[in-house]
Amino acid sequence: MPIQLFNTLTRKKETFKPIEEGKVRMYVCGPTVYNYIHIGNARPAIVFDTVRRYLEYVGYEVKYVLNFTDVDDKIIKVANELGEEVPQLAERFINAYKEDIHAFHVKEADHHPRVTETMDDIIAFIKGLIDKGYAYEAEGDVYFKTRAFESYGKLSHQSVDELRVGARIDVGEKKSDPLDFVLWKQAKPNEISWDSPWGKGRPGWHIECSTMAKKYLGDTIDIHAGGQDLTFPHHENEIAQSEALNGKSFANYWMHNGYININNEKMSKSLGNFVLVHDIIKEHDPNVLRFFMLSVHYRHPINYSNSLLESAKNGLDRIKTTITNLEHRQHSSTDLTENNEVWLDKLHEHKQRFFDEMNDDFNTANAISVLFDLAREGNLYLQERHTSSDVIEQFLQAFHDLLGILGVVFEQENELLDEEIEQLIAKRIEARKNKDFALADQIRDELKEKNIILEDTPQGTRWKRGS
Repeated sequence: MPIQLFNTLTRKKETFKPIEEGKVRMYVCGPTVYNYIHIGNARPAIVFDTVRRYLEYVGYEVKYVLNFTDVDDKIIKVANELGEEVPQLAERFINAYKEDIHAFHVKEADHHPRVTETMDDIIAFIKGLIDKGYAYEAEGDVYFKTRAFESYGKLSHQSVDELRVGARIDVGEKKSDPLDFVLWKQAKPNEISWDSPWGKGRPGWHIECSTMAKKYLGDTIDIHAGGQDLTFPHHENEIAQSEALNGKSFANYWMHNGYININNEKMSKSLGNFVLVHDIIKEHDPNVLRFFMLSVHYRHPINYSNSLLESAKNGLDRIKTTITNLEHRQHSSTDLTENNEVWLDKLHEHKQRFFDEMNDDFNTANAISVLFDLAREGNLYLQERHTSSDVIEQFLQAFHDLLGILGVVFEQENELLDEEIEQLIAKRIEARKNKDFALADQIRDELKEKNIILEDTPQGTRWKRGS
């Protein structure tokens, strides 16, 4: 089954066909860096990192670009409030962003372009639009002529006439049509600015991404992605600018992830439910947060709550426990046992189901369900009287590959070796024989702290690793 993805542009699932065979050019809108990112910013970072991982797993060479907006009204406002320079504030929160998403095992982008490092390209882009009659200068500002681009509204599926309703020219704006949007803003007194043919100023938001995508990926890219809230006006305006200048399609596929609600309410500062990733990862395992984010299809809204996060943790622990038990059974397994082919066929079937779900618009929610089925199958296999080290190796490789696609990575733990556990159990048995129950309990508690669970049975003491 080839990869099918939902294209916001056409509002339907389409078979993915890259521009260049075997290669994918992918642009994801990154953060405006004036604060720590909130959980809503984390979702596209995790979702589209997973898309990238899957594309790479199936053999594509992915060129992945995620930008930083490092000059903006909000950044300038916060810098003034804190008495910082804009570049220093932006640098601080770019580093904070990278640190936060690194905790989620998000891979580094091939390029992280910044607006301030792309200024000459932005100015050249705007000049090109003016030369082609798609933009005009007005007393130091430059605006895009929205009506000049005939297919404006095709991404958000709105017509120019519909957009006219409620559109207005705000105080201080110099545009000639309410629908026109700014490409270059004239500098205000004491505001960070750059020289341009239209005087000192800085770029508007939309032109920045169009320019950076063109610079690093070319006139036409395969996938452009971002949050659902960016569909209009940001991505709509990107299309208009890029296609007006380049005379060709800007992006063949548009992907947008859904919103995040907090305890069934829309996240917003006014409601006081604005959750920063910087704070969350102090209390919760980032691995669990990533797993939670992928437990819902990326286009659907997701509800964040501590109870749902705990449920995700329990689910991930089940998978981790199966992996740990498989690892430790591997040491005592034989090379040849009966029914190997039967179990390997079952394993292959689960892997194929996982790939089928990922091929169906990157349905990580259903793919995770397959992982739970695989864990159950692994547990059933461990109940066999004799197990094969080869079959267990195949199970472990499957978990490694499929969890790796999802970006869920279990860190190596400083665990006790089997021999050390057996020695402690023998010491405990001896203590019980000598009626030294305090020492026996101490050893049990010590092992429990290391996630080793003891079971005293008529056949002797058995142990297993907990979650």
